[in-house]
Amino acid sequence: MKITSLTTYVVPPRWLFLKIETDAGIVGWGEPVIEGRAASVAAAVEELADYLVGKDPRRVEEHWTVLYRSGFYRGGGIHMSALAGIDQALWDITGRAHGAPVHELLGGRVRDRIKVYSWIGGDRPDQTAAAALAAVERGFTAVKMNGPEELQYLDTRDKVERVVANVAAVREAVGPDVGIGVDFHGRVHRPMARVLLEALAPYHLMFVEEPVLSEHVDGIADLLRASATPIALGERLFSRWDFKDVITSGVVDVIQPDLSHAGGITEVRKIAAMAEAYDIAVAPHCPLGPIALAACLQLDAVAYNAVIQEQSLGIHYNTGNDLLDYVVDPSVFAYSEGMVDIPRGPGLGIEVDEDYVRERAAVGHRWRNPVWRHPDGSVAEW
Repeated sequence: MKITSLTTYVVPPRWLFLKIETDAGIVGWGEPVIEGRAASVAAAVEELADYLVGKDPRRVEEHWTVLYRSGFYRGGGIHMSALAGIDQALWDITGRAHGAPVHELLGGRVRDRIKVYSWIGGDRPDQTAAAALAAVERGFTAVKMNGPEELQYLDTRDKVERVVANVAAVREAVGPDVGIGVDFHGRVHRPMARVLLEALAPYHLMFVEEPVLSEHVDGIADLLRASATPIALGERLFSRWDFKDVITSGVVDVIQPDLSHAGGITEVRKIAAMAEAYDIAVAPHCPLGPIALAACLQLDAVAYNAVIQEQSLGIHYNTGNDLLDYVVDPSVFAYSEGMVDIPRGPGLGIEVDEDYVRERAAVGHRWRNPVWRHPDGSVAEW
């Protein structure tokens, strides 16, 4: 079996899908995208395709290694996202060729289902308590919200109190037993991170995500190690080498690699194994589409330390199209009792509606991160 072509589709709301075809008629799908840079990732996929066409798609590890190591310049968001989507599609083909889900090829699943959480707050949290209660009523047992708006290095007490009030309202609405993740989104600098972590401690959070940007973790390492609240980060790290120092630092309790950013199933399985050796949990980042989620669930099936899965159904970014629109059978992601079953179909376990993908690719998107500014006119972290 040989690869004959790679085709990318830019589809709403902000996703990029990849189809890899073979001369055996078996097709695999991947989701190689980094939000706001879909066209750049598509160009990288096209460059990497020169090597892949004519190769046996089932040599997944070999192709990953060549596509990573044969480039003198390697790593980073664009390269690793392109490689991630290719890797997902190659695993999809390999699973379909063997008539088995990817997790069976990786040694078989260690769990039948995994806990999921629902997003409840936009970039500027509002009415999060009502959204949290609605999520719980739909059966979710964990939710996540953005915490702060833009913050300066030193900011005012009213902004801190606004974050605390939002979190307190959610806790009061859902009670003590529902998990609440609060995402600082890398918006918080070291001085204010200290203030917010202390102020939020009484609400017994499931985790605080990206309390500071990953590159600044060492600056508040002692504070994070002493925090009673679990610390999660990793969506902006792209390889096992990026994660190495974070994992060995003793600072992080939950890593969040994104299977569409961090090299796909092949790489994230290695990252998860590294984390397990340090008793660190894995909660894959995935505010993306159905192919990315399917890939995450195949990883969750085989990673003992996977604890919870992000998913994008109903997230505020999903305007025009939502998670289930591009799959033939939406029930493959049926949530029940706060969990989702591991897909059991061949490959990634989903069937992509290719006709609809083509239809929506004619519309496409040019999604971009918003640009926020402080009152003094300087750019704020989004």
